[in-house]
Amino acid sequence: MTKSSKRRSAPFRFLDKLFLKDFILPTGRFITLVLIGVVLTLIGSLFGVSFPVFCSYNALLIVLSAIDLWLLPQRRVWTIRRILPDQADVRNNFEVTLELVTSEQHMVHVELMDDLPLTFSSVRHGLSGSFRGTAATYGYTTRALERGRYELKHVYLRYHGGIGFWKKQVLLEQADTIEIFPDLSQVREVLGAVQDALILEGHRLFKKQRSGSEFHYIRDYVQGDDIRHINWKASARTTKLMTNLYQPEKGKIVTLVLDCGRQMAVELEGQVKLDRTLEAALTLAAVALKQGDQVALIAYSSQIKVYVPPGKGLIHLQQLTRAVFDLKTDFVESNTQIAFSHVLRFLKKRSLIVLFSDMESYLYDEEIMPYVGRLRRGHHVLLLSLQDPLLHQWVRIRAEDSRQAYRQSIAHKFTTDRHAYATKMAGQGIPVMDVPADQLTLSAVNVYLDLKSRDRL
Repeated sequence: MTKSSKRRSAPFRFLDKLFLKDFILPTGRFITLVLIGVVLTLIGSLFGVSFPVFCSYNALLIVLSAIDLWLLPQRRVWTIRRILPDQADVRNNFEVTLELVTSEQHMVHVELMDDLPLTFSSVRHGLSGSFRGTAATYGYTTRALERGRYELKHVYLRYHGGIGFWKKQVLLEQADTIEIFPDLSQVREVLGAVQDALILEGHRLFKKQRSGSEFHYIRDYVQGDDIRHINWKASARTTKLMTNLYQPEKGKIVTLVLDCGRQMAVELEGQVKLDRTLEAALTLAAVALKQGDQVALIAYSSQIKVYVPPGKGLIHLQQLTRAVFDLKTDFVESNTQIAFSHVLRFLKKRSLIVLFSDMESYLYDEEIMPYVGRLRRGHHVLLLSLQDPLLHQWVRIRAEDSRQAYRQSIAHKFTTDRHAYATKMAGQGIPVMDVPADQLTLSAVNVYLDLKSRDRL
């Protein structure tokens, strides 16, 4: 707003304060009495005394209203404090508490309305009741439907008491910030699982008996163990056969590449594709970090949006989560070449590169093949995509007219193209997995664990 526009709007600024911040509203009791006055005035008109009835009745209401407003506390005596968590998971309920305080003792009925963002959904309200004394606490339950950082700036307060004719409204300033993270329930499930029994959503993750070049520990020899790993010194000390157990080397690198282009903004079963892939990527990161490996992350659309260098440990998992919790899609075509060029520039050590994107991007991005081929020479590459349930539905419908038959034929073509692309890439040693949304996390984690068990990472 320019200086001149501010000067022109100054005479009207009181309207904002009058109608949005400090406002006086009639209660239901006052409106009822006004309607009774109208009825009495009509009855008085039948006897020719409508004017005296009108004047005396309204004069009484005016006097009582003045007394009621005089008895109500002044607006400046109120203060508010909001208590809420610093962060919460998306679509998970959390509690918010409002502490209302006055500088003097009062007894009124209060109604509160918090400044919730549009993407918040109230679950349980408890923001009205009697206020007695100098302080009272009110709470409610809510949840956020989208990730990101949100600021709650103020709270609306309405209160009435005494005769109960009028309500005063006041806007109480109280700024608080909350960060809404992706749903981390799968990550917590992985971190809480035993090292040798990773279970996710009731499914035991694929994990063969591992072997490798890094010494793990010594245990009793059992039939089927490699006799080359028998520890003769330990066997001599314990008078029974002991064998060395080896595991794949730790400290390998897993690079997560997240597509944030317009295709990832498509809603799929109540969530956009980016949210689905983000939750799967963080779960895979938790598994890899739990195995002792390092994890790097790149998010891109038409340019690099986020880059987190390789790191390990739970502190690095927190760094990854904080880097992407407010990640949004862009209404542009994704440029996979930029992401892969970034990988080639900064990633020199052999790594598992997992690309979370959309099958349409794989099919129609002609530049992706040369870059994947170059990456394949020194890294393992996995391309992941979410299946479109609408395509599967259209493939299975029974065509009853030409419109449905055309829709079915198009669905068949797209499905065939997706299978053909996955087969073509598999022939070049590059796995492409087009999986349902509820299997994305399991598929990504199982590929990683399979490579670890075969000491191929």
